[in-house]
Amino acid sequence: MVRTWLADHADRIELRLLPPCSPELNPDELVNVDLKHSLPMSSRTRHQAQSPAVTRRFFHRRQRQPHIVRGYFDGLYIPCTLEEII
Repeated sequence: MVRTWLADHADRIELRLLPPCSPELNPDELVNVDLKHSLPMSSRTRHQAQSPAVTRRFFHRRQRQPHIVRGYFDGLYIPCTLEEII
């Protein structure tokens, strides 16, 4: 189903492959590191119940900083075509 959808929407989507085992190149991991390093020690939660609010505030700030968000993706992906995946 996914291959069919991708083939039908090839003009609207670009596939990019991540290296199989390179967490330092994974945008998700880069966001996690950014979150952990961007919060001062005083802002880090001592109680699990506070974590969602602190995390939301961080991501709301990042939404207004597209240059930082773009940095998570700059030069990290290997462009590929649907044919290369299939």
